[in-house]
Amino acid sequence: MLPPLEADILLADKGFDADQRVLVSWQQAGKTAVIPPKANRKVQRDYDKDLYKARHLIENFFAKLKLFPAIATRYDKTARNFLAAVHLAAAAIWLI
Repeated sequence: MLPPLEADILLADKGFDADQRVLVSWQQAGKTAVIPPKANRKVQRDYDKDLYKARHLIENFFAKLKLFPAIATRYDKTARNFLAAVHLAAAAIWLI
């Protein structure tokens, strides 16, 4: 289901709580999946709650980034200019 990633840790939401498709394949690759279990799961499993909180911070950053119209609608024609606009918006968010 997921393409091969170079990351050692996967932070995902409850939608990726699937043993065969996600969790087993990541364990076999020697990687860590930080995914909270669904409430209706028969066997609840543990996950790193502190690390999962970092995912929330990242989502909040992207939500703030989308408040900038040039970023949300991608006015820039080139990838270089778009990346520069993202860097500028990220700096503005960081200063707030």
